[in-house]
Amino acid sequence: MQIIYSDLLCIGAGLAGERVAVEAAKAGFNVTCLSIVPPRRSHSSAAQGGMQAALGNAIMGDGDCPDIHFADTVKGSDWGCDQEVARIFADTAPIVMREVAHWGVPWNRVEAGVHTYYKGGKPFDAEEKRDKHGLIHARAFGGTAKWRTCYTADGTGRSVLNTLDSMCLRYEVGIHDRTQAEALIHDGENCLGAIVRCLKTGELKAYLATATLIATGGYGRIYRATTNAVICDGGGQIAALDTGLVPMGNMEAIQFHPTGTVPTDILVTEGCRGDGGTLLDVNEYRFMPDYEPEKAELASRDVVSRRMQEHIRKGLGVKSPYGDHLWLDIRHLGEKHITTKLREVYDICTNFLGVNPIHDLIPVRPTQHYSMGGIRTNKDGAAYGLKGLFSAGESACWDMHGFNRLGGNSLAETVVAGRYVGKKIVEFLQGHTVDFKQSAINDAHTKVAARIMEMTKSSSKQESAIQLRDEMHSTMMDNVGIFRNGKDLQAAVDKLDELIDRSKSIKLQGTAIGFNPEISLALRIPGMLKLAQCTAYGALMRTESRGAHTREDFPERNDKEWLNRTLAYWKDGETRPELKYEETTPYFEIPPGERGYGGGKIIAADIPEEKLQVPGKGTDKKKAKQTKKAS
Repeated sequence: MQIIYSDLLCIGAGLAGERVAVEAAKAGFNVTCLSIVPPRRSHSSAAQGGMQAALGNAIMGDGDCPDIHFADTVKGSDWGCDQEVARIFADTAPIVMREVAHWGVPWNRVEAGVHTYYKGGKPFDAEEKRDKHGLIHARAFGGTAKWRTCYTADGTGRSVLNTLDSMCLRYEVGIHDRTQAEALIHDGENCLGAIVRCLKTGELKAYLATATLIATGGYGRIYRATTNAVICDGGGQIAALDTGLVPMGNMEAIQFHPTGTVPTDILVTEGCRGDGGTLLDVNEYRFMPDYEPEKAELASRDVVSRRMQEHIRKGLGVKSPYGDHLWLDIRHLGEKHITTKLREVYDICTNFLGVNPIHDLIPVRPTQHYSMGGIRTNKDGAAYGLKGLFSAGESACWDMHGFNRLGGNSLAETVVAGRYVGKKIVEFLQGHTVDFKQSAINDAHTKVAARIMEMTKSSSKQESAIQLRDEMHSTMMDNVGIFRNGKDLQAAVDKLDELIDRSKSIKLQGTAIGFNPEISLALRIPGMLKLAQCTAYGALMRTESRGAHTREDFPERNDKEWLNRTLAYWKDGETRPELKYEETTPYFEIPPGERGYGGGKIIAADIPEEKLQVPGKGTDKKKAKQTKKAS
């Protein structure tokens, strides 16, 4: 078995993984990044709309500051986020946007003078300030008080990823693509690296490292209808969960994006609505102002998705062979705007849908998009349960998103958390040594090799990985969607119990040990089923509605009983996760209250006065009064 050593092993080479890698490499450490695909094909490249940061350059962002961004993020999370982390994020984001601009990201820039913008499909004129000319521009996104989403047309993820990948080359970060991490190497206390399978040859290798980062993105592929690429199967979360020591946080918090296209489920950016696009029903009537008079299409994603689904339930969806959908209208934005600032949307519509958005309506419906849950870490990005293991980006539950993330916050999080966590990893590497125990390496290797051997050689095995995946997809789509209830969730939990048991008997139809997608799926499916069960079981147990977790049988947001975070542990040999709970946030800079959109009843909590004290700032009596008033 080949053994490769690095100071830092980054599992995942998207935006978060490469930003951490750059930070460590700049400090002089040897860094290796693993990626299933070439780094510039990472799913970060699919992110379109932009990154939120309170720069306040655009006239519609005038007066913006980190305090306002912080407040929007907390409200967007439906008070489910760690406010200490949300504060770190909001304060750091403007620095990082300027930093990546210095590295070469071609942000759209403010052009002084009068410009025509759109809101709710209607034009208005606004004058960009002369002293802001040439600075980073911003567009509107949902759930924000100001325009603060920095963008490069609608290809922001691709632009930033290309820049970071070039920085990795500059700092000699080792990139090992077409590799898949199958298991973490650990001694019960320290993470020592990972057992990795070469996707070209099938060879298993041991990558040892003093620090290991998981930055593999989300696990949207536990759903059939998802905007996630096929590589977003939760591989990093599976490796962490399988240790039995590292918990997943808030797995029931799954975001559905309002504008997945029909029938492809490819995302069209929230920038369409931010730039003035509207949602129409079968009668081509704009319905969102009826539900959300103030925010309309620019309420938070969980709210817009629910309203769309409610409208379809009323029989006002557009019938199609692929199910009911609604329309997204950006025709009024004009050809120039669509083919420049929304050019990827134009390409997606013309190439995959046969629709020209300059003249035609775009068929859309809510589609699974983002995972607020993931590997639970502390504010430094260090995973619970294993020393030397870190996580950043969508694979992590850091936890700045709580139960709903705002558009543009996750793409910004990749580089903001990447920089912040990267610095913490550098501190860790500067003061930590580890004993690489041969027994731990051998145990991890044997475990993976035995699984492959069983699937390829055993004649008693008979389950198909593809069949298990399809049944998982049906279960999650039918029972753990936008609207949830106890009966459906219990049915999902029971079905997933069955599938998990059946996944112990997977038999491969092929025998190739090199390039073989069937092996990749078969190795992932048992873990994907566990992630699905963590999601369904966590949702069943959480008897309230908060953010993207909507229980029809428990419609209130219950701060009195559920102002907490779910932790899901999966012990070896168990058939279900063990759920534990921890405090949502160490303190409330902003006490729980109304979001300002979405409606719904709140069962208030009695927040102790000491919880309203921000460290170093003392007790905020005004906030204490706000809390009592909300109660």
